[in-house]
Amino acid sequence: MFETPEQQRTIGRAAWIAAWAGLVVGQLHALSRFATEDGKADLDLPLTRAWAEPAADVLRPLLDWASPDAVYLTYGKIWFPLALAFTACAFVVRRHRSPAGFEKWAWRIALTGYVGACIGTFCDYWTQWTDYNVFFDIAFAITIPALFLTLIGSSLLGIALLRRGVRPKLAAWLLTLTFPLALVIPEVTSLGNVLLPVLFAFGLYGRSLTTVRPAEVLSPAGSSGTPRR
Repeated sequence: MFETPEQQRTIGRAAWIAAWAGLVVGQLHALSRFATEDGKADLDLPLTRAWAEPAADVLRPLLDWASPDAVYLTYGKIWFPLALAFTACAFVVRRHRSPAGFEKWAWRIALTGYVGACIGTFCDYWTQWTDYNVFFDIAFAITIPALFLTLIGSSLLGIALLRRGVRPKLAAWLLTLTFPLALVIPEVTSLGNVLLPVLFAFGLYGRSLTTVRPAEVLSPAGSSGTPRR
């Protein structure tokens, strides 16, 4: 599915759309979490409370149509297709690189984390509907190491791509800052939103794939580049 330019452009568009969908629906998911018993304590954080309480009042019809846990699990289902979108785009970007040394290992760590994130988000939300079941513990055992690899791998990959001058540089910077931002984002919104820097990084790469030749985007500045076969 990554072979033709049109397929790759379609994946790129999907990654760009996924980034914005994550920004919006991710906050609905956060608001639904704050209404659950386990999530109420998050409102003790000043930055979270500052936006979440007024937002919950305005968006109440989107949050109280079922039990808090059912609403939370429903909105949480968005993370699986979003993870699929940025993971697919990451494989497309990797296909157009000829990495060696540090970058090669960064890709291995990042892609392992991304695949794990897809599996984890599926088990987290798509094996449960209105309440939690035994798969929740299984999902937790998958999600935590996958999230760690995603955060570390993304930052290492961003550093490698910055060193190689890969454009757009904003995407590489977002990847580089993924791990540091993961320490800040939960102070404002829910933990799932730590994926937003990765979503927007590959959303930017995906958007670039739809507007210019991949070799002009994914190769070091000043190099024509050769896509991987």
